[in-house]
Amino acid sequence: MPLTAAGKLNLVASADLRGLGARDGAPVPYEWVLPGVAPLVLPWLLILALLLFRANRSGAAWLIWLPLVIVSALNLAHLPSSPGDEFLDLVGALAIGLAAVWLLADYLRRRHRLLTFLCVLPVLAGFSGLGFACSQGASLLSAEGWALLIALGLGALVLSAALILTGWVCRSRYRPLALYAWLLPLLALLWLLLAAPFVGFAMLNAGGRIGWGDFFAPLLVVVAITFATLLPFLLLSSACPFFRQRLKTLLHVKAEAPPLVAPLVPTDLQVQSG
Repeated sequence: MPLTAAGKLNLVASADLRGLGARDGAPVPYEWVLPGVAPLVLPWLLILALLLFRANRSGAAWLIWLPLVIVSALNLAHLPSSPGDEFLDLVGALAIGLAAVWLLADYLRRRHRLLTFLCVLPVLAGFSGLGFACSQGASLLSAEGWALLIALGLGALVLSAALILTGWVCRSRYRPLALYAWLLPLLALLWLLLAAPFVGFAMLNAGGRIGWGDFFAPLLVVVAITFATLLPFLLLSSACPFFRQRLKTLLHVKAEAPPLVAPLVPTDLQVQSG
C-alpha cells in the first residue's frame, strides 16, 4: 500500500496464486482525507491552552488571534487544490509556532542570547511541525511531505536566529524602525547561508547549466514569504504594549533606566521663610 503525495494511496491486492497468476493485482488509487476536523483544530486548541497560562491571563493576550486569523484568511483566499497549497500550509504552520513563541516568551527568555535561541527554536519548530502534520495527514509520510517538513524546520531555524540576532544588532534597544530594517537582510543572509551548499552542489552536478538567476529568484521569494509571515506579529507587538514587552523579552532588550530627577534647589523665598 504505497503512499503518494497529496494524501493519495495506491491500494494493491496481494495473494499467492501458486503459479496461476501474478501475486499482486493492479493498483487502485485512493485519496486519503482527514477523519473529521479534529486534527485541523488541534493546533488552535493548543494556542487556546497557552492563553490559560498565568503569564497570559490578560485581555490583551487574546489579541494573538489577530495575526493567526490574518494568515489563515490569506490561506483560505487561495484557490483550493492549486499549485503552492503545501507552501501556504507551511506559512500557516509557522504562524502557529510564532504565536506559541510570543505567548511563551517570558518562559523562553534566558540570561544569555544563545540559551534563549535554544529555547525558542524547539518551541517554534515543535508547534509549527504539529500544525503542519495536522494539515497534511498521511501525505506527510511521502517523500514530498518529508521534504516540506525539512523546509519547515529550516524556516523555524531562520526565524529563531533572525530574532535573536536582530536584538544583538540593535544593541539591546527596542527601536521599531531599526528592527524592521535589520530583520529583512538578516533573513536573507541566513537563508543564503543555508541554501548555498545545496545550490553549489546542484550547480556542480548540472555542469554549469543552472544560472545564478535560477538560484536568487526563488531565494528572494522564500525571504519575502518568511518576512511576511513574521510581519503580522511584529505589527501586533508595535501596536500592543503587552506583546511589545514580549518582543523585548525575546530580543533581550535592556530595561530602560528611570528618568533622572533634578534635586530640588531651595529658592531665596524658601530660605527667608525658613
